[in-house]
Amino acid sequence: MPIAHAPDGVELYYEVHGDGERVLVLLAGQANNHHWWDSARPDFEPFFRTVTYDHRGLGRSGKPDDDSYSTRGFAGDVVAILDHLGVDRADVYGTSMGGRVAQWLAADHPGRVGRLVLGCTSPGLPHGFERDREVKRALGQRDAAAARRALLELMYTPEWLATHPGPYLTLGDPDMPPHARRAHLLASARHNSWDALPGITAPTLVVHGTDDVFNPTANAPLLAERIPGASLHLIPGARHAYFEEFRDVASPLVLEFLTDG
Repeated sequence: MPIAHAPDGVELYYEVHGDGERVLVLLAGQANNHHWWDSARPDFEPFFRTVTYDHRGLGRSGKPDDDSYSTRGFAGDVVAILDHLGVDRADVYGTSMGGRVAQWLAADHPGRVGRLVLGCTSPGLPHGFERDREVKRALGQRDAAAARRALLELMYTPEWLATHPGPYLTLGDPDMPPHARRAHLLASARHNSWDALPGITAPTLVVHGTDDVFNPTANAPLLAERIPGASLHLIPGARHAYFEEFRDVASPLVLEFLTDG
């Protein structure tokens, strides 16, 4: 089983796919394992060696019950995997909480990041836009089936759900222990990269769906304006899981950016 070790010794499970000369790290959302990328990952494999991994706390990675969970710390975990693989520099594509991790990766380790794609993500509070109370209430319902349906509708359009019965790989790792689930929630909620964003030197593309209320679309122009030279692309009609439902738009867009020049 492919395992790297974080600086604090936590085991980090990763997978490498594809035949390209360049390396592309794909970072999953909060409480989600590497399967988050199963649908879109093949689009990149003819051009890159893709690296996906399980964040600490879920999947086949270690699940420490401590205070080691933070988006900045997760970026250090990614560096440990790159070191283990002997990769000096990689392109990075992070979505949702993975986009928060990618921000720190590019800010704290500029020499390790070639091109950077930030999808459906946020600079965090206090400067970013938070989901509204109605969304929080829907996700916090005691009826687990109703809460799951609410999450599905935040991720995908009704048209997609009507023709794609699942399985859905973006709703969280079902085997994640409660302590790690809480730790991921806090790590994402405490993310605040605002002061670090102007120091990002990697060419950056910000992508977001226009109909994303799970991570409000208004966060996208904030990131694009804060990161020097960043480009912004909004995908009309897309919700949070734009990279899967609108794969025919999103993957070519990201590939064009990553392979430009």
